[in-house]
Amino acid sequence: MLSYWEQQSFTEYDHIIIGAGIVGLSTAIELRERFPGARILVVERGLLPTGASTRNAGFACMGSVTELLDDLEYMTESEVLQLFETRKLGLERLRKRLGDSRIGYAARGSYELISETELPAVERIEYLNELLLPVTGQPAFRLANEQIAVFGFSARHTKALIENICEGELHTGMMLKALTELTLQHGIEIKTGAEVLRFEEEKAHINVVLQDLFRNEELVLRANVLCLCTNAFTKQLLPDADVKPGRGQVLLTEPIEGLKFKGIYHFDKGFYYFREIDGRVLLGGGRNLDFEGETSERLDLNERIQQELERKLREIILPGTSFQVAQRWSGIMAFGASKLPIVRSFSDRVFGAFRMGGMGVALGSHIAMELVSKIP
Repeated sequence: MLSYWEQQSFTEYDHIIIGAGIVGLSTAIELRERFPGARILVVERGLLPTGASTRNAGFACMGSVTELLDDLEYMTESEVLQLFETRKLGLERLRKRLGDSRIGYAARGSYELISETELPAVERIEYLNELLLPVTGQPAFRLANEQIAVFGFSARHTKALIENICEGELHTGMMLKALTELTLQHGIEIKTGAEVLRFEEEKAHINVVLQDLFRNEELVLRANVLCLCTNAFTKQLLPDADVKPGRGQVLLTEPIEGLKFKGIYHFDKGFYYFREIDGRVLLGGGRNLDFEGETSERLDLNERIQQELERKLREIILPGTSFQVAQRWSGIMAFGASKLPIVRSFSDRVFGAFRMGGMGVALGSHIAMELVSKIP
């Protein structure tokens, strides 16, 4: 049972955003810029964001050669170009909003390791460069085979190395912390540990029903507009949404003396990715080994995939170099029938932006702007 004071000061809002990840916080900031006097609340069920916003690898990426070629198997050229441009615009908006120093951004580009079976992709570099030129303004990809030995990768596996000049890296923790601080500076409320059970649309407002764990009862908040920025968890509130969770496994080594590479790297159509961070190697991916098992909303470890990550470290990335694993974790991304994000209105008062396809870092800031533009 609420007090009079609680009812007066903590239950009525103009806008409520569900989800305090990159898209949710960016949406709140966009709303503040458009509606300066509005009461805006962001609710997050975890004490920290639950999905992938604080659990990703910190890649500021837009797509590798084999990943883009795979996209072209079931997407049109215009769709691939549109998605590539949205990633570029999102990264630019994120960097402009927060500043490179606050998010640990480094424009080192990226590299993709090409196996023997993927060598035909090398012949498509010129085609992709021409396709993407309206967005990039310069060739995005080039061969960098001379770097294979410099970086110490296995020559038995790595038959070619493709450099992507468009990508970069950032510090995921610094980025989300800076985004949170900016949200609060804008006078926006954030409540964590606030699990939304459902929402109910009425003629004059939206009821957002949360579980109050302390009182052991439901708490109802009211808003004029509701924004769902729940990514992989959207089906809990919108059962018909075309969204499937996709868990990503990650491991991080102890510092490795004399590590030969920096920057970020991809292989196998983007299903594997690794980088240097503080003299360590962070390696993630492997979802393609167990699509069914990784279609999960649980932040569990998949032992089979974790073992495969270690094997790839030993045999491909760090051949002949000993290492120790320091940490393991997983993050939950959102996928669907298309790689294009869902950004739409579901009614006059309910709006949503989700299904980032593992590219939330790049997409989130621009997608939030698109979402807010749909609100009357």
